[in-house]
Amino acid sequence: FPAGAPPDPASAHAASTALHHSPALLGPPPLGPVSHAPRVENRRLSTAAGLEECGLEECSVPASVVLAPLREALNACCPTVQKQVRDDIGRRLTVLGDAWAQGKLSTPVRKRMSLLVQELQQQHWDTADEIHRSLMVDHVNEVSQWLVGVKRLIAEMRSLPAAEPAAVTDGSTEAGPGQEDP
Repeated sequence: FPAGAPPDPASAHAASTALHHSPALLGPPPLGPVSHAPRVENRRLSTAAGLEECGLEECSVPASVVLAPLREALNACCPTVQKQVRDDIGRRLTVLGDAWAQGKLSTPVRKRMSLLVQELQQQHWDTADEIHRSLMVDHVNEVSQWLVGVKRLIAEMRSLPAAEPAAVTDGSTEAGPGQEDP
């Protein structure tokens, strides 16, 4: 259209119709799942995404790598958690173990659970909780029966008196000058 000249109504309608009805002009839809969960630790989650891409044979995670630390965490919470809550978490961990043993968990879920346990062992509560949320968003049908128990376990572990992370083995238990407790 010449500058300042009103557009021709017929050509304006044709251009508008082409824009609204031509998928080629809009481009392809985005690929992959859309996740609305905030990403607190992109570095750690990108590691999780990298693990999910590897083949099943070359990086499968045994159930014991995940279940044993979760059961240990539950035992550590025993003195401070009501019996009914302990029993519920225990039942949900059993459901997780059964699903794992029956091959009902996808590779991405197994990998993320392995990472979640590593974060729990290092007392990285926020990162463990973020991995839990990403599992709930991305794999809700697969994890809904047992992930509630893992969430509760994270909350109970977080509320325990602070202890040295399992990964720290230098023997030091006191914070030095200018250092804060984890």
